[in-house]
Amino acid sequence: MRFAVIVRFIGIIILINALFLLVSGLISLFGSETSTIPLLFTTFVTTAIGVFPVILVPRRDDISLFEGMSIVVGGWIVTGLIGALPYFMWGGEFTFVNAWFESVSGYTTTGASILNNIEVVPDGLLFWRASTHFIGGVGVILFALVILPMAAGSKMVLFNFEVSNMAKDNLRYRTKYAMQVILFVYIFLGFTETLLLWAGGMSFFDAVCHSFATISTGGFSTKNASVAFYDSFYIESVIVVFMFLSGVHFGLLFETFRLKKDNIFNSPVVKYYFFSVLIAFLFMAAKLVFSSNFSWATALRVSAFQSVSIGTSTGFATTDTNLWPVFNQFILIFLSLQCACAGSTTSGIKCDRMVVMFKGIRQQIKYLQHPNAVSVIKIKNTVVSQDIVSRIGIFVFVFLIILVVSTFLLTLFNIDLLTSFSACLATLSNVGPGFGMVGSVNNYSALPDAVKIILSINMLLGRLEIFGFISLFFIRSWK
Repeated sequence: MRFAVIVRFIGIIILINALFLLVSGLISLFGSETSTIPLLFTTFVTTAIGVFPVILVPRRDDISLFEGMSIVVGGWIVTGLIGALPYFMWGGEFTFVNAWFESVSGYTTTGASILNNIEVVPDGLLFWRASTHFIGGVGVILFALVILPMAAGSKMVLFNFEVSNMAKDNLRYRTKYAMQVILFVYIFLGFTETLLLWAGGMSFFDAVCHSFATISTGGFSTKNASVAFYDSFYIESVIVVFMFLSGVHFGLLFETFRLKKDNIFNSPVVKYYFFSVLIAFLFMAAKLVFSSNFSWATALRVSAFQSVSIGTSTGFATTDTNLWPVFNQFILIFLSLQCACAGSTTSGIKCDRMVVMFKGIRQQIKYLQHPNAVSVIKIKNTVVSQDIVSRIGIFVFVFLIILVVSTFLLTLFNIDLLTSFSACLATLSNVGPGFGMVGSVNNYSALPDAVKIILSINMLLGRLEIFGFISLFFIRSWK
């Protein structure tokens, strides 16, 4: 393993952070805010750290798979520390552990916060907080669609090792073109949403921050009440549309923009994603009407928003879901487990794996009925090998084991079971809000520091698809 190559890539990541830190610092400076020195000092530190490996280490495009994973894991940990520095220097509610938690939550696009009063935080620091979502979101996509293909020495592939080519049959681009496609879609969606939110009555600053949080499926808001602060059907509708789009494979969105035949409208995974969210929100709305005396208009409005918000792992809130019927909470837990599509900024098990697992169950039932039958699993025109099906099964099993173990660890701190389970699920799936103490209108501030560390590890595990993070701890892989 060539450490110099890894350090050079991490240096580039650090410099990207420095650019956003500089913009945040300038916002703070022009506003004469108390966060100016923390932001500008961190800008100087990150630039100094990042520039040397970029200049001194020669560029290499031939990286190994393990080097690619090391770049991403190392990049997330380093940026997590960098992102925490301006929070910690500014003070307020940001102890070191709180600053680390908020930073990791931002970069992993989880959106879980420790802030009790977001609105006292200076605009410069709020912009930096939203920027960690933007950086983390595009970082996930570039890693999945650029770094891994470089490491594997292959052409463009779809997001995860075991779900490649399932959501889109022939979505293969050269690395340079892939970066252009990803950035175009990411920036186009963010720019369009910003304009629409601004037109709907948000301040330009709030519109930018909320679009950063939406496109990255992050969920950080500039308001204590999240999106509920605006009490606007128009704003909620805009955010719902862009949350949903951000849960779709970005390459598929690009092909759809180009009016190509292979687009989101004939993708079986996207169809499953759409109908699973649609059915969930209709069931929740009906339950609110018949059990909680909601009007149909209100029930449909809040259910649609929360189902898309949780189903895409964004985590914005317009209501207190702690007060919802248990049936609705169960549906939201299912959506937190599943989340959206591979090739997007979402996390969780993902719809791609869900489709394969359901087809695998049907295949096994056929085998029981007809033991000698020859059956294959197909996603559109692509045959899914048994090896891929096995990997998906292993991933889901390990995901659930981590969920159970981390929940057990939280109960050791005398945290109630609902809070423990939902907090672990919300961080492992990078959703953000859970139930109980960490419900949609609450936050993570009341949890002990040790619990926040456990949950921040969950965030990293979920963001890095578990095995990418775990593989670095096997020394044999270093050779």
